[in-house]
Amino acid sequence: MMYIDFFFSLLFFFIFILMSVAFVTLFERKILGYINIRKGPTKVGVYGLGQPFSDALKLFFKEGVFPFLMINLPFFLTPFLMFIFSLLCWLIFPVYFYFFDFFFAFIFFLCITGFGVYILVFMGWSSNSKYSLFGSYRGIAQTISYEVSLALVILSFVILVGNFGVSDYFYMQKYMWFFFLMLPLFGVWFVSSLAELNRTPFDFAESESELVSGFNIEYGSFYFAFIFIGEYSMILFSSFFIGFLFFGGMNFLYIMKTLLFLFFIILIRGTLPRFRYDNLMYLAWKSFLPLSLGYLLFFLGFKIFIFVMFLWFF
Repeated sequence: MMYIDFFFSLLFFFIFILMSVAFVTLFERKILGYINIRKGPTKVGVYGLGQPFSDALKLFFKEGVFPFLMINLPFFLTPFLMFIFSLLCWLIFPVYFYFFDFFFAFIFFLCITGFGVYILVFMGWSSNSKYSLFGSYRGIAQTISYEVSLALVILSFVILVGNFGVSDYFYMQKYMWFFFLMLPLFGVWFVSSLAELNRTPFDFAESESELVSGFNIEYGSFYFAFIFIGEYSMILFSSFFIGFLFFGGMNFLYIMKTLLFLFFIILIRGTLPRFRYDNLMYLAWKSFLPLSLGYLLFFLGFKIFIFVMFLWFF
Protein backbone atom coordinates (compact mmCIF):
# COMPACT_ATOMS: atom_id res chain seq x y z
CA MET A 1 0.00 0.00 0.00
CA MET A 2 2.85 2.36 0.83
CA TYR A 3 4.46 1.78 -2.58
CA ILE A 4 1.16 2.52 -4.33
CA ASP A 5 0.85 5.80 -2.42
CA PHE A 6 4.45 6.63 -3.29
CA PHE A 7 3.86 5.93 -6.98
CA PHE A 8 0.72 8.07 -7.23
CA SER A 9 2.23 10.93 -5.22
CA LEU A 10 5.31 10.88 -7.45
CA LEU A 11 3.09 10.80 -10.54
CA PHE A 12 1.08 13.75 -9.23
CA PHE A 13 4.31 15.62 -8.50
CA PHE A 14 5.58 15.11 -12.07
CA ILE A 15 2.20 16.12 -13.53
CA PHE A 16 2.34 19.28 -11.43
CA ILE A 17 5.82 20.02 -12.82
CA LEU A 18 4.63 19.51 -16.41
CA MET A 19 1.66 21.83 -15.83
CA SER A 20 4.04 24.41 -14.37
CA VAL A 21 6.28 24.11 -17.45
CA ALA A 22 3.26 24.76 -19.69
CA PHE A 23 2.48 28.02 -17.92
CA VAL A 24 6.17 29.00 -17.80
CA THR A 25 6.14 28.98 -21.62
CA LEU A 26 3.05 31.20 -21.60
CA PHE A 27 4.69 33.48 -19.01
CA GLU A 28 7.76 33.81 -21.25
CA ARG A 29 5.74 34.56 -24.37
CA LYS A 30 3.73 37.21 -22.55
CA ILE A 31 6.85 38.95 -21.17
CA LEU A 32 8.65 38.82 -24.53
CA GLY A 33 5.49 40.18 -26.15
CA TYR A 34 5.34 43.19 -23.81
CA ILE A 35 9.08 43.80 -24.30
CA ASN A 36 8.33 44.09 -28.05
CA ILE A 37 5.25 46.28 -27.39
CA ARG A 38 2.64 43.61 -28.13
CA LYS A 39 0.43 41.40 -25.98
CA GLY A 40 1.63 37.88 -26.73
CA PRO A 41 -0.88 34.98 -26.99
CA THR A 42 -4.48 36.15 -26.46
CA LYS A 43 -6.69 34.02 -28.74
CA VAL A 44 -6.80 30.48 -27.24
CA GLY A 45 -8.80 30.42 -24.01
CA VAL A 46 -9.25 33.31 -21.58
CA TYR A 47 -6.32 35.77 -21.98
CA GLY A 48 -4.44 33.08 -23.92
CA LEU A 49 -4.31 30.59 -21.01
CA GLY A 50 -5.07 27.69 -23.34
CA GLN A 51 -2.18 28.45 -25.69
CA PRO A 52 0.39 26.05 -24.10
CA PHE A 53 -2.06 23.12 -24.33
CA SER A 54 -2.91 24.03 -27.93
CA ASP A 55 0.80 24.05 -28.82
CA ALA A 56 1.32 20.70 -27.07
CA LEU A 57 -1.56 19.09 -28.99
CA LYS A 58 -0.23 20.48 -32.26
CA LEU A 59 3.26 19.07 -31.63
CA PHE A 60 2.11 15.65 -30.43
CA PHE A 61 -0.22 15.12 -33.41
CA LYS A 62 2.14 16.56 -36.01
CA GLU A 63 3.68 14.24 -38.59
CA GLY A 64 7.32 13.40 -37.93
CA VAL A 65 9.94 14.01 -40.63
CA PHE A 66 13.27 12.26 -40.05
CA PRO A 67 16.70 12.51 -41.74
CA PHE A 68 17.47 9.80 -44.27
CA LEU A 69 20.98 9.11 -42.90
CA MET A 70 20.14 9.28 -39.20
CA ILE A 71 21.42 6.71 -36.68
CA ASN A 72 18.17 5.25 -35.42
CA LEU A 73 18.56 4.21 -31.76
CA PRO A 74 20.32 7.31 -30.33
CA PHE A 75 18.22 9.61 -32.53
CA PHE A 76 14.93 8.35 -31.10
CA LEU A 77 16.21 7.74 -27.55
CA THR A 78 17.92 11.01 -26.66
CA PRO A 79 14.79 13.27 -26.52
CA PHE A 80 13.20 10.90 -23.99
CA LEU A 81 16.42 10.80 -21.96
CA MET A 82 16.56 14.59 -21.91
CA PHE A 83 12.96 14.70 -20.67
CA ILE A 84 13.53 12.01 -17.99
CA PHE A 85 16.75 13.55 -16.62
CA SER A 86 15.09 16.97 -16.36
CA LEU A 87 12.39 15.40 -14.15
CA LEU A 88 14.89 13.41 -12.07
CA CYS A 89 16.59 16.63 -10.96
CA TRP A 90 13.45 17.56 -9.01
CA LEU A 91 13.87 14.56 -6.71
CA ILE A 92 16.58 16.32 -4.69
CA PHE A 93 14.02 18.65 -3.10
CA PRO A 94 12.68 17.27 0.20
CA VAL A 95 8.88 17.07 0.05
CA TYR A 96 6.95 16.01 3.13
CA PHE A 97 4.94 13.09 1.77
CA TYR A 98 6.49 9.94 0.26
CA PHE A 99 9.48 11.53 -1.39
CA PHE A 100 13.22 11.15 -1.22
CA ASP A 101 15.44 13.31 0.95
CA PHE A 102 18.84 12.48 -0.47
CA PHE A 103 21.83 12.67 1.84
CA PHE A 104 23.99 13.11 -1.28
CA ALA A 105 21.58 15.39 -3.16
CA PHE A 106 24.26 17.69 -4.57
CA ILE A 107 26.28 14.76 -5.93
CA PHE A 108 23.10 13.41 -7.53
CA PHE A 109 22.47 16.82 -9.10
CA LEU A 110 26.01 17.00 -10.54
CA CYS A 111 25.68 13.47 -11.94
CA ILE A 112 22.35 14.25 -13.63
CA THR A 113 23.62 17.50 -15.16
CA GLY A 114 26.78 15.70 -16.29
CA PHE A 115 24.64 13.27 -18.29
CA GLY A 116 23.45 16.24 -20.32
CA VAL A 117 26.81 16.28 -22.11
CA TYR A 118 26.25 12.74 -23.42
CA ILE A 119 22.71 13.62 -24.51
CA LEU A 120 24.04 16.56 -26.54
CA VAL A 121 26.75 14.35 -28.09
CA PHE A 122 24.35 11.64 -29.24
CA MET A 123 21.67 14.11 -30.29
CA GLY A 124 24.02 15.98 -32.60
CA TRP A 125 25.89 12.89 -33.85
CA SER A 126 22.85 10.72 -34.54
CA SER A 127 21.17 13.37 -36.74
CA ASN A 128 24.09 13.11 -39.19
CA SER A 129 23.79 16.81 -39.95
CA LYS A 130 26.54 19.43 -39.84
CA TYR A 131 24.38 22.00 -38.07
CA SER A 132 23.41 19.47 -35.38
CA LEU A 133 26.99 18.33 -34.90
CA PHE A 134 28.37 21.88 -34.59
CA GLY A 135 25.58 22.75 -32.14
CA SER A 136 26.40 19.74 -29.97
CA TYR A 137 30.13 20.63 -30.07
CA ARG A 138 29.38 24.13 -28.84
CA GLY A 139 27.00 22.89 -26.16
CA ILE A 140 29.55 20.37 -24.87
CA ALA A 141 32.35 22.96 -24.74
CA GLN A 142 30.31 25.50 -22.79
CA THR A 143 28.81 22.85 -20.49
CA ILE A 144 32.23 21.51 -19.53
CA SER A 145 33.52 25.05 -18.99
CA TYR A 146 30.73 26.11 -16.66
CA GLU A 147 30.27 22.82 -14.82
CA VAL A 148 33.72 23.26 -13.27
CA SER A 149 32.63 26.56 -11.69
CA LEU A 150 29.25 25.12 -10.65
CA ALA A 151 30.94 22.16 -8.95
CA LEU A 152 33.34 24.45 -7.06
CA VAL A 153 30.46 26.67 -5.89
CA ILE A 154 28.59 23.60 -4.63
CA LEU A 155 31.75 22.38 -2.84
CA SER A 156 32.01 25.79 -1.15
CA PHE A 157 28.48 25.34 0.20
CA VAL A 158 29.21 21.76 1.27
CA ILE A 159 32.35 22.82 3.17
CA LEU A 160 30.52 25.71 4.85
CA VAL A 161 27.41 23.73 5.83
CA GLY A 162 29.06 20.31 6.20
CA ASN A 163 26.33 18.34 4.43
CA PHE A 164 25.56 17.16 0.89
CA GLY A 165 21.81 17.05 1.62
CA VAL A 166 19.27 19.79 0.99
CA SER A 167 17.28 20.07 4.22
CA ASP A 168 19.99 21.79 6.29
CA TYR A 169 20.22 24.63 3.77
CA PHE A 170 16.63 25.63 4.53
CA TYR A 171 17.22 25.76 8.29
CA MET A 172 20.61 27.50 8.22
CA GLN A 173 19.19 30.47 6.31
CA LYS A 174 16.42 31.19 8.78
CA TYR A 175 18.08 34.35 10.09
CA MET A 176 20.45 35.32 7.26
CA TRP A 177 20.50 34.35 3.59
CA PHE A 178 23.67 32.97 2.04
CA PHE A 179 23.20 35.65 -0.62
CA PHE A 180 24.75 38.27 1.70
CA LEU A 181 27.67 36.00 2.55
CA MET A 182 28.38 34.86 -1.01
CA LEU A 183 27.34 37.69 -3.32
CA PRO A 184 30.13 37.06 -5.91
CA LEU A 185 29.30 33.34 -5.92
CA PHE A 186 25.66 34.21 -6.58
CA GLY A 187 26.74 36.08 -9.71
CA VAL A 188 28.88 33.12 -10.82
CA TRP A 189 26.03 30.66 -10.21
CA PHE A 190 23.36 32.75 -11.95
CA VAL A 191 25.45 33.42 -15.07
CA SER A 192 26.68 29.81 -15.18
CA SER A 193 23.07 28.63 -14.91
CA LEU A 194 22.20 30.67 -18.01
CA ALA A 195 25.02 28.94 -19.88
CA GLU A 196 24.00 25.53 -18.52
CA LEU A 197 20.44 26.10 -19.75
CA ASN A 198 21.57 27.34 -23.21
CA ARG A 199 19.77 30.61 -22.61
CA THR A 200 20.52 34.06 -23.98
CA PRO A 201 23.17 35.51 -24.01
CA PHE A 202 24.85 32.06 -24.00
CA ASP A 203 22.60 30.18 -26.44
CA PHE A 204 25.46 29.12 -28.71
CA ALA A 205 24.16 25.57 -29.12
CA GLU A 206 20.94 26.98 -30.66
CA SER A 207 22.22 30.16 -32.30
CA GLU A 208 19.67 30.80 -35.06
CA SER A 209 21.86 33.18 -37.06
CA GLU A 210 24.68 30.61 -37.40
CA LEU A 211 23.35 27.09 -36.82
CA VAL A 212 19.62 27.52 -37.63
CA SER A 213 18.52 25.62 -34.51
CA GLY A 214 21.65 23.79 -33.41
CA PHE A 215 21.65 20.27 -32.02
CA ASN A 216 17.85 19.80 -32.25
CA ILE A 217 17.34 21.07 -35.80
CA GLU A 218 16.37 17.65 -37.20
CA TYR A 219 13.74 16.94 -34.53
CA GLY A 220 10.05 17.60 -35.07
CA SER A 221 6.61 16.60 -33.78
CA PHE A 222 6.54 15.02 -30.30
CA TYR A 223 10.34 14.46 -30.27
CA PHE A 224 10.83 18.21 -30.33
CA ALA A 225 8.10 18.51 -27.69
CA PHE A 226 10.10 16.29 -25.31
CA ILE A 227 13.24 18.36 -25.90
CA PHE A 228 11.27 21.56 -25.37
CA ILE A 229 9.65 20.31 -22.13
CA GLY A 230 13.02 19.08 -20.84
CA GLU A 231 14.66 22.48 -21.44
CA TYR A 232 11.89 24.47 -19.77
CA SER A 233 11.68 22.03 -16.88
CA MET A 234 15.37 22.69 -16.25
CA ILE A 235 14.74 26.44 -16.40
CA LEU A 236 12.06 26.12 -13.73
CA PHE A 237 14.28 23.80 -11.68
CA SER A 238 17.20 26.23 -11.92
CA SER A 239 15.01 29.04 -10.57
CA PHE A 240 13.98 26.83 -7.64
CA PHE A 241 17.60 25.79 -7.04
CA ILE A 242 18.93 29.37 -6.98
CA GLY A 243 16.14 30.31 -4.56
CA PHE A 244 16.83 27.64 -1.95
CA LEU A 245 20.64 27.80 -2.31
CA PHE A 246 20.97 31.54 -1.70
CA PHE A 247 17.62 32.74 -0.32
CA GLY A 248 16.31 30.27 2.23
CA GLY A 249 13.47 27.85 2.73
CA MET A 250 10.13 26.71 1.44
CA ASN A 251 7.23 29.13 1.96
CA PHE A 252 5.05 31.50 -0.04
CA LEU A 253 7.87 34.07 -0.22
CA TYR A 254 10.11 31.35 -1.67
CA ILE A 255 7.63 30.82 -4.53
CA MET A 256 7.69 34.55 -5.23
CA LYS A 257 11.50 34.53 -5.32
CA THR A 258 11.41 31.64 -7.78
CA LEU A 259 9.05 33.58 -10.05
CA LEU A 260 11.35 36.61 -9.76
CA PHE A 261 14.38 34.59 -10.94
CA LEU A 262 12.27 33.14 -13.73
CA PHE A 263 11.30 36.67 -14.75
CA PHE A 264 14.97 37.74 -14.81
CA ILE A 265 15.94 34.77 -17.00
CA ILE A 266 13.19 35.68 -19.49
CA LEU A 267 14.00 39.40 -19.30
CA ILE A 268 17.63 38.69 -20.16
CA ARG A 269 16.47 36.78 -23.25
CA GLY A 270 14.44 39.77 -24.41
CA THR A 271 17.09 42.44 -23.80
CA LEU A 272 20.66 41.14 -24.18
CA PRO A 273 22.38 40.19 -27.45
CA ARG A 274 24.30 36.93 -27.89
CA PHE A 275 27.95 37.01 -26.76
CA ARG A 276 30.88 35.97 -28.87
CA TYR A 277 31.88 32.37 -28.27
CA ASP A 278 35.50 33.10 -27.33
CA ASN A 279 34.31 35.64 -24.74
CA LEU A 280 32.23 32.90 -23.15
CA MET A 281 35.30 30.66 -22.79
CA TYR A 282 37.41 33.50 -21.38
CA LEU A 283 34.68 34.34 -18.86
CA ALA A 284 34.44 30.72 -17.69
CA TRP A 285 38.13 29.86 -17.41
CA LYS A 286 39.74 33.23 -16.58
CA SER A 287 37.12 34.86 -14.34
CA PHE A 288 34.67 32.39 -12.83
CA LEU A 289 37.13 29.55 -12.18
CA PRO A 290 39.65 31.63 -10.12
CA LEU A 291 36.83 33.33 -8.20
CA SER A 292 35.01 30.11 -7.28
CA LEU A 293 38.32 28.37 -6.45
CA GLY A 294 39.33 31.29 -4.21
CA TYR A 295 36.04 31.10 -2.29
CA LEU A 296 36.47 27.33 -1.93
CA LEU A 297 39.96 27.75 -0.42
CA PHE A 298 38.70 30.55 1.84
CA PHE A 299 35.88 28.45 3.29
CA LEU A 300 38.20 25.47 3.65
CA GLY A 301 40.71 27.56 5.58
CA PHE A 302 37.93 29.05 7.70
CA LYS A 303 36.62 25.62 8.70
CA ILE A 304 40.14 24.40 9.52
CA PHE A 305 40.69 27.49 11.66
CA ILE A 306 37.43 26.91 13.55
CA PHE A 307 38.35 23.25 14.09
CA VAL A 308 41.83 24.15 15.43
CA MET A 309 40.40 26.77 17.76
CA PHE A 310 37.84 24.27 19.02
CA LEU A 311 40.61 21.76 19.82
CA TRP A 312 42.68 24.48 21.46
CA PHE A 313 40.00 25.61 23.90
CA PHE A 314 38.26 22.28 24.59
